[in-house]
Amino acid sequence: MDTADLGLPVDVPSTALFTDRYELTMLQAALRAGTADRRSVFEVFTRRLPEGRRYGVVAGTGRVLDAVENFRFDRDVLDFLAQQRIVDERTVDWLADYRFRGDIWGYPEGEVYFPGSPIMRVEGTFAEAVLLETVILSILNHDSAVAAAASRMSTAAGDRPLIEMGARRTHELAAVAAARAAYVGGFTTTSDLAAGFRYNIPTVGTSAHAFTLLHDSERDAFIAQVQAHGSDTTLLVDTYDVVEAVRSAVEVAGKDLGAVRIDSGDLLLLAHRVRQQLDELGAKNTRIVVTSDLDEYAIASLAAAPVDAYGVGTQLVTGSGHPTCSMVYKLVARAGSDDPGVPLLPVAKKSMGAKSSVGGRKWAARRVDEHGVAEAEVVGTGEVPGELADHQLLVELVRGGEIVAREPLDAARDRHKAARAGLPLSATQLSRGEPVLPTEYLRARGGS
Repeated sequence: MDTADLGLPVDVPSTALFTDRYELTMLQAALRAGTADRRSVFEVFTRRLPEGRRYGVVAGTGRVLDAVENFRFDRDVLDFLAQQRIVDERTVDWLADYRFRGDIWGYPEGEVYFPGSPIMRVEGTFAEAVLLETVILSILNHDSAVAAAASRMSTAAGDRPLIEMGARRTHELAAVAAARAAYVGGFTTTSDLAAGFRYNIPTVGTSAHAFTLLHDSERDAFIAQVQAHGSDTTLLVDTYDVVEAVRSAVEVAGKDLGAVRIDSGDLLLLAHRVRQQLDELGAKNTRIVVTSDLDEYAIASLAAAPVDAYGVGTQLVTGSGHPTCSMVYKLVARAGSDDPGVPLLPVAKKSMGAKSSVGGRKWAARRVDEHGVAEAEVVGTGEVPGELADHQLLVELVRGGEIVAREPLDAARDRHKAARAGLPLSATQLSRGEPVLPTEYLRARGGS
């Protein structure tokens, strides 16, 4: 097992203030009312997928575990809360000893999800569970959006590798999270060194146009790069004239030139022309890498082109037009008193619009047909039907406040590939459509 992904190899500051103020004001009111210690169940779900998407991808679970573990109110944070009069002294004292001591279950990272899927279930007292709402949603909404875009791009790319290169298009810390989520969704490498350091994702990168412009000629730039990195390097050939650049690149690096990169122009036309030119020059094994504002549709349009790898930036880190998954964190069950033995009561928001929710502590299973292909996402409360017992989706992540499900990032990546393969073939279509699986609800007759 690769231990680099079993926790960040850097110091992580407290995540306690990655929250909204009303989490703490609710806590203060609940402490005063005597309801703070009631057993409660919160669930993360989304009421709908982004328009046109066929499935969602769970990503960020490992980061959620890190965030929960580091959700601590140190002295500086407590002083800030007191000085700003955000909460009263009693609440500050309570927060000083805060540790999440409850349980968390969830879809394992890399799994797919659908509207209504209980992606994560947080169980504990109201006080300890409500504080985690914002940080959990912040992570899951961002990472799952990037992973979903990455999955669609990976499907479009087929067996061709994808390079994540969006660091300069987003916040510096979001870039690291995006690279991690992209890897889960099917990307093979990243240009972001912080992501490589934290999560052991393979990193790649050679040169930009600035390196070519630095030198007196394009040929001089190629010579400098090959002398520094060997003939297996990737030379950028679209700074001036592509035809001349390819000729010069092969002359400098030889027929064993590793790759050329095209970053502008008509990529479909240029890829065919460059492939023909490389073959005529004897560089038949030289790969072609294309970049330039690619998304899943552009990648799909290049399926028949002689392209060997894709580099994707802006569209990936912004979720390819859907930078969030609209996940919510809702109280679905709670005890009627502080007595740990009383049953949980299902609760749910009722709304005239589209914001209603389904009460009760839920389980989820994926029903498959006789060929082993998924045919429905089944969500229910109460006892799990026997025929679905072996197809349950939620796994234990935290038990009694202790993390029990850390895993290497490659495990999540492999899981996603398997989960996607288990969906109906129409899941891979890029055209707009409804979720590829319907969500069915089974309600328990009694409580939750």
